[in-house]
Amino acid sequence: MSNSKDCVEHFIDIGMALSTEKNHNALLEKILKNAMELSSADAGTIYSITENKQLTFDTVLNTSLNIHLGGTSNNPIDLPNIDIYTFGQVNTSAMVAIAAANGEIINVEDVDECENYDFSAAKAMDEHIGYRTDSVLTIPMKNHQGDLNGVIQLINATNEHNEIIAFNDDDIRVVKSLTSFAAIILTNKQLVVEMENLFSAFSKLIASAIDTKSPYTGSHCRRVPEITMLLANACNEIGHGPLADFTMDKEDFHELSVAAWLHDCGKVATPEYIMDKAKKLETIFDRIELVKARFEIAARDITYSTKLTDKEKVAQLKVLSSDRDFIVQANTGGEFFDDDKITRVYKIAKHYKISIDGKTQSVLNSDEVLNLIIKRGTLNNKERKIINDHMKVTVEMLESMPFPKHLQNVPEYACGHHEKMDGTGYPKGLKREQMSIQARIMAIADIFEALTSNDRPYKKPKTLSETLKIMGYMKLDDHIDPDLFDVFIQQEVYLTFAENFLDDSQIDKVELCNIPGYK
Repeated sequence: MSNSKDCVEHFIDIGMALSTEKNHNALLEKILKNAMELSSADAGTIYSITENKQLTFDTVLNTSLNIHLGGTSNNPIDLPNIDIYTFGQVNTSAMVAIAAANGEIINVEDVDECENYDFSAAKAMDEHIGYRTDSVLTIPMKNHQGDLNGVIQLINATNEHNEIIAFNDDDIRVVKSLTSFAAIILTNKQLVVEMENLFSAFSKLIASAIDTKSPYTGSHCRRVPEITMLLANACNEIGHGPLADFTMDKEDFHELSVAAWLHDCGKVATPEYIMDKAKKLETIFDRIELVKARFEIAARDITYSTKLTDKEKVAQLKVLSSDRDFIVQANTGGEFFDDDKITRVYKIAKHYKISIDGKTQSVLNSDEVLNLIIKRGTLNNKERKIINDHMKVTVEMLESMPFPKHLQNVPEYACGHHEKMDGTGYPKGLKREQMSIQARIMAIADIFEALTSNDRPYKKPKTLSETLKIMGYMKLDDHIDPDLFDVFIQQEVYLTFAENFLDDSQIDKVELCNIPGYK
């Protein structure tokens, strides 16, 4: 047992470590080492408890054998977890399990003379490593609520002559105080882990709710994080070029993952009829059926007209049928609806007049015309603005949340995936230099997912070669980050994602020379 001054120094050392050391394994190891020094123990182990009531080895130290496993070492602990209970009963084959189950300190002065506990496993281990266990002190660690969160075990106390002796009451008192520090560390770790798990689960729940809300973007919020993390890993490992100095640690990856899962959280406020608008004339139902009914009325009027000859009727019905089929086709949002088609819509609306309840009207009203002439996709300008406003909602939601320090970049990362490098994006019109690399990574992930998605009703999914060609032009137009796009290609991030998430028909051969702007 060390003197009082030594005890104070050890407790000061641990107290300072608690306020500066972020690695909980290092803290636990420091506490174990201090416990061994203060009690003059030759060996020691510190355990934490798992969710399924098992003790897992955190750090194993043995001075005489020069053993250091787990903790801050690079030596893994190849030992199985210890069950605290077996078949509903306390596991009496392990002293640490008994101490953990009963919450009591166990001090064995001489293993050979002790008949209260089963030391067969310990003796077998001693024989295997060439060691002899004589005295053992086992102390359960409890948090402020009295819940068990670990065990510390010390072996072979020694005196000033390096002779093995029993652990005394002073040893127990000091080590028990140290276990209080260890309990604080384990409790804090558990609380942090639980909060992280809760927030991650909540983020994924929000994403799942959005995907469920819209059957036509049913996997978008799950696929974007996959692409994001693949590209982030590639950038972290690249080691050369413009991104050679870019690095991310475990906490950085977690922060980016949370942002990726929350990137479209504002869509919870987007009306479903707009998110799910599969056809140009669709609102809460597809109005094409009303339009087709009006064409039928127009066909009836031609058929029963007394002013037309039979030959004229046949000719006009043929044209009417062609125009009706054209309108039905126009209702499907394509990649591009050209000016000639737009002109034809206007002509049809102006040409065909029908009478319903004594009122003359066109087969197409002004709102239907407005939607049918949409050049790309199925959304008109007003609806497109509503969709784009989901980013304003996302910004408001995320920037209002009190993120902890290690997640403070989540709003910036999540809200930047619609920004463009030239400042023409939204919601804030940021330029490349105003955005973090992580936000620019998410922008590429979002675009790649949208182009290759196979669940959009208004377009066919792009193949890899088609997608990368489009993104190559976006690089040249200063819409996406050129360096990140190059890594996306060089490290074959697109292919890794494709092999796991795209249809086989989309995975075609990519000729790098055909990608615009790629060196």
